[in-house]
Amino acid sequence: MPKYFVTTSIPYVNAEPHIGFAMELLYADVLARRARQMGDEVVFSTGTDEHGGKIAEKAEELGLKPKEFADKISKHFEALGDLLNISNDRFIRTTDEGHEERAKLIWKALKKDIYKGKYTGWYCTGDEAFFTETEVKANNGVCPNHNRPYEKIEEENYFFKLSNYSQEIAKYINDNRFTIVPPSRRNEILNVIKGGLTDISISRPADKIKWGIPVPGDTHQVMYVWFEALMNYITVLGYPEHQDFKNFWPANVQVIGKDILRFHAAIWPAMLLSLGIALPKQLYVHGHITSDGKKMSKTLGNVIKPADIVDIYGVDGFRYYFLRHIPSYEDGDFSWDRLAAAYNNELANELGNAVQRTAAMINQFQDGIIGVTPDVGHDLAQYEEAITLCKFDRALDEVWEQIRGLNQYIDEEKPWVIAKDDDADHLRTVLAYQVSTLMNIANLLVPFLPDTADKIRAIFQAGTVQLGETTLFPRIEVKEA
Repeated sequence: MPKYFVTTSIPYVNAEPHIGFAMELLYADVLARRARQMGDEVVFSTGTDEHGGKIAEKAEELGLKPKEFADKISKHFEALGDLLNISNDRFIRTTDEGHEERAKLIWKALKKDIYKGKYTGWYCTGDEAFFTETEVKANNGVCPNHNRPYEKIEEENYFFKLSNYSQEIAKYINDNRFTIVPPSRRNEILNVIKGGLTDISISRPADKIKWGIPVPGDTHQVMYVWFEALMNYITVLGYPEHQDFKNFWPANVQVIGKDILRFHAAIWPAMLLSLGIALPKQLYVHGHITSDGKKMSKTLGNVIKPADIVDIYGVDGFRYYFLRHIPSYEDGDFSWDRLAAAYNNELANELGNAVQRTAAMINQFQDGIIGVTPDVGHDLAQYEEAITLCKFDRALDEVWEQIRGLNQYIDEEKPWVIAKDDDADHLRTVLAYQVSTLMNIANLLVPFLPDTADKIRAIFQAGTVQLGETTLFPRIEVKEA
């Protein structure tokens, strides 16, 4: 049985999950569900990143120990997966004992590319990252993300020889052995690599940041959180000795946001090359989400919680909007008005109506008995290619072409007129074709709207119509503000 491994990034637990990560979970879920549908054995991993100074700082503010705070926030990320019907097989936490022990093994295996040296630079605890002199000057010495001055840091750290791997990583990307989509992100990282990658600091002094994994053989240093977190993609498979690692690595697709491209398209590949193991097959880099054209922030009061949407439009209403109406290759915008229009016009009027009309006519004209359904196979090449390239919006466009085609067929054939003409054979053929088309549509919706796919199948698959009391997508009246 073919093996398929897909991961999301692991978000930092300094705050509850936001809508952007909810979208990332959906993307990986589509890939995992499609692979299972095709008969692959799948491991789909997500999780949380829980070490570092920012976590310790937040925990102290709340009067909690870092692990207590991490436990509390991590549960929100697990709950988000449950809320959105995400089918992940694994949920890794970087505070898991297994991850911490395997991270130490990885550090030791990277030893040939690790050295100790003095580091001087500008640091922001909020980002858990160092910044260049140019970046600091451009922001007038204040981090724009956290509205706090950068800290000038001089300390002795361990460094990783990232500079050793510039040419090799570029060759992997150019040869498409390590595929990055969309092409704009591929070009972006190639431009970064072209200038030459510089060695990076990968540890912090334990007297400054205690909340981290100790460096093997040096209790005065802890692993830098970003470096250690990247290791989760192989520790979750039991690197180095577990059979899962041998069976499922390299990852088929790793799904990340554009703000962490450098970590995943330069630093992570270099670590893997240093370890002597394969690079992921594909890195999918998605954009960010705004709200009514503005960046989401608590100050503006425009932060959208996933549960707020699900409470009104349901899980598949949520999944549909973010998978089809947020561009897969670009930044996208969330709007309550556009969500309402998509739900009522496309899910309720087009898909829901096609199902309801078909079931009602079979009940009315054929006592609920479905005739022999024909094979109505469609060309799936564009649908398959869209999923392979992580163009989820385009894949759903393909499905909706079939839905609209079915509604057009119903309007043109007019089964209610055929029934009046008392042409039972023709009527049975037309309605059976409608059912067959709907069952085909249900199969295509499995990765995207799994609950909806199940409901369509349940209505028609028994040979007689099994229609529940409610429609698939009851129209929602939007009240004017």
